[in-house]
Amino acid sequence: MKPSTISEILEIGASDSIALTAPKRLPLSYSGLRIHCKKIGRQLASQGLINKSRVAIVMPNGPEMATAFLAVASHMSAAPLNPSYKESEYEFYLKDLKPALVIVDENSENPVIGAAERLSIPVVEAKVIEGSPAGVFELFESQENLSPSTVDMEALVLHTSGTTSRPKVVPLLQRNIAASVQNIASSIELISADHCLNIMPLFHIHGLIAVLTTSVSKGASVCCLPGFSALSFLDIAAEEKISWFSGVPTMHQALLLRAKRNVQKCKDLKLRLIRSSSASLPPAVFEELNEIFACPVVEAYGMTEAAHQMTSNPLGANMQKAGYVGIVTSPAVCVMDQQGVQKQTDEEGEVCIKGDNVTPGYENNPEANLASFTDGWFRTGDQGLIDDDGYLKITGRLKEIINRGGEKISPLEVDNVLMDHPAIQQVVTFAVKDKMLGEEVGAAVVLENDAEITKSGLLEYASKKLAKFKIPKHICFVDEIPKGSTGKLQRIGLAKKLGLET
Repeated sequence: MKPSTISEILEIGASDSIALTAPKRLPLSYSGLRIHCKKIGRQLASQGLINKSRVAIVMPNGPEMATAFLAVASHMSAAPLNPSYKESEYEFYLKDLKPALVIVDENSENPVIGAAERLSIPVVEAKVIEGSPAGVFELFESQENLSPSTVDMEALVLHTSGTTSRPKVVPLLQRNIAASVQNIASSIELISADHCLNIMPLFHIHGLIAVLTTSVSKGASVCCLPGFSALSFLDIAAEEKISWFSGVPTMHQALLLRAKRNVQKCKDLKLRLIRSSSASLPPAVFEELNEIFACPVVEAYGMTEAAHQMTSNPLGANMQKAGYVGIVTSPAVCVMDQQGVQKQTDEEGEVCIKGDNVTPGYENNPEANLASFTDGWFRTGDQGLIDDDGYLKITGRLKEIINRGGEKISPLEVDNVLMDHPAIQQVVTFAVKDKMLGEEVGAAVVLENDAEITKSGLLEYASKKLAKFKIPKHICFVDEIPKGSTGKLQRIGLAKKLGLET
């Protein structure tokens, strides 16, 4: 029988198998993980918390953050928050979420403590006893019995990124997460012998579900790092003998810079696969990863509202299509026009999804729910098409499409063309306000080390590949492109950040 809750997922791994590892820490077995999660559930219950309670978790990446999520989410609702937020941001999110408790790491000086105190929300430190296995901590001395959450109870609550509006609250039920991890595990053919190196933040759906919970659902193991470092990645990956990892395109690009100087070391890892999600992977990056690491590169398509994955490239030989986010992995996927009519093969429209992994709706936001759901289909806000082979291609984010005097331009298309230039390491295309045309095309460009190209040279190259109206008018050469908290490039607002708009 398939598991339908996180507590059922936790029961899958063999008792003596390793669940979590961390540098310079004793590994945590599945037996130890189960004991820990049940103990933390009882400690929370001793403070009057129940299955319907929400618990905010503000901790740095690492094994304690991983087990805190699993322990809380198996008994009540976990609300992980970015540990780098400012106090005013914490106040906003805590008011929105109304948690019964905030968990922080031991001796924390995080500004969430001040925000919680002002809102009269209790805070507790996760105290680690020296010599304990990775992920094991104590919250309270007292314990009371508490049954695990059932299938229709909330397990995880996150906010949308809020790049164009107030962040929306996304509740995910136990069954949403259980359905999603089954889809992901099936897509990458995960087995108990797999060992993943987690480089994703654990306050984000990608790391929490695609890496951590999916691994646990197969009795596999995860190495929990304190954060992502391209410099140390290859050494830790070799030491841990990992079989796969998952990241966002900006992480893969950063890894490639070091990997190109250590090609044999990359091949020696003998990875089973590399997974990419949360943003479109440029075909040029796909090809380089595939060549240097000598393993399949599986691009998937996910979002918070779908408990992460919606489509994925299959793992079979030569079944990955660069520039495509794969085939439907279980939830239904279609492409619709604005009136809700489904498009035919190779016709562009809005990508829509329906399935057990999809959130029942935004919290306390009837307007957003009305706009986002059509006849049971959730509108993703992404523009795309499905080809003859059933592969989905994302052609842009509807809110990010550049409208240049009525001509609609996909930033992704321009990205992919410019990325093919050998001097370019990274590029992100975005809209810049224009008095005459409404919007013009801008591009932020990071060059390869020691590479040289002028603006005119890049424009000349673009003119051979793009229609005239798609060629960037504004080009900014930068050392680093500003990113969001999860490493994703954010097009909306980039023109202002780069001084192109007031």
